[in-house]
Amino acid sequence: MNQKNNRSKNNFFAHTYSIVARDPKTGEMGVGVQSHWFSVGSVVSWGEAGIGVVATQSLVNKSFGLRGLELLRQGKSPQEAINLLISDDDGRDVRQVAILDTQGRVATHTGPKCIKHAGHKIGNSFSVQANMMLSDEVWPAMAEAFKRCDNLSLPERIIKSLEAAESVGGDIRGKQSAAILIVAGEPTENKWEDPLIDLRVEDHNEPLKELSRLLKIFRAYEHMNNGDLAIEKGDMAKALKEYDAAQKMFPENLEMTYWTAVSLANQNQMDKALILFKRIFKKDKNWRLLTERLPHSELLNVKEEEMKKILSLK
Repeated sequence: MNQKNNRSKNNFFAHTYSIVARDPKTGEMGVGVQSHWFSVGSVVSWGEAGIGVVATQSLVNKSFGLRGLELLRQGKSPQEAINLLISDDDGRDVRQVAILDTQGRVATHTGPKCIKHAGHKIGNSFSVQANMMLSDEVWPAMAEAFKRCDNLSLPERIIKSLEAAESVGGDIRGKQSAAILIVAGEPTENKWEDPLIDLRVEDHNEPLKELSRLLKIFRAYEHMNNGDLAIEKGDMAKALKEYDAAQKMFPENLEMTYWTAVSLANQNQMDKALILFKRIFKKDKNWRLLTERLPHSELLNVKEEEMKKILSLK
C-alpha cells in the first residue's frame, strides 16, 4: 500500500481522548472514545474478535485501524505493530495510536507535535490516551477511574473512565460524539457476531450520558434476545424471566412490557398479563392488532375465552 498516496484520504481531525482495555476475566477487549468531532467512533475505534483493538486519533491516519489489526493477525506484538505503522508515516509526529492484543499486551504512541495537552498512560491490560485536552489531568484521571472500577464489566468500566476525563475538563473544545466497541477474546465462528457491542453517539450535547443510556438499553435488550431464544426453544418459564428482567430495567418501554405480558399469559398468569396488556393497548392500539396475529405463529398459546378477555381490554 502506498501510504503517501493514501494519507490525504485518511486524515481526520479527531482530537480526542480514548481507552483501549481488556477484561482478564472474560477476555473481552474494547475501545471507548469521546470527542468534539462528528461520528468519532467511525474514525477512532477498530477491533476484531480473537485479534485485538486499535484506537487511532489526533490527526488521524485512519488506515492504522485495519493495518494495525492485520499486523496483530500476522503475529506482531502491539509495539511491533506501532513501530511498523509509524515507520513510513510522514505524519507520525502528529499521530496518536494505541493497540492492545488478546494477551493484554498494549503499546501507545503519542507524537511530539500532538496538540497539547497530550499524553498517555499504560496500565495492566489497558492504555488511556488523549490530545488537545483542557489540562494534563485527563489521562491520569482516566487511568485511575478504570483501575478503581474493577468490579464492573468491561463496557461499564470503560464508560467510567471516559466520565473521569470529562470530570477534569476533557476536550478543550467541548463534546460532540462518543462510542464504545467491544469484541470477544476468542475468534468468533460466526462473523456476524463480531463485535459484541458497537454503540455510537454521532452528535449530541451530552454524548457520554447518551452513550451510557444506550448501553443500559443494550443490556435490557440482551434479556429480550435471551427471551426470544427461550421462546424458540419452547422454554416459556425462561422467556418470562428474561422479558421480566428487561421490563424492570425500562418499565415504560412498550416492547419489553408487551412480551412480558405475552409470557405471563403463556405461563397461565392471566391476571398479571391482563394488567400489562391493558396498559399497552391504552397507549397504542396497534399492539392489540399484533396480539390477534400471535396465535398463528404459536407465540401466544391461550384458550379462546382468554384470548377474548385480552382483546376486549379497553
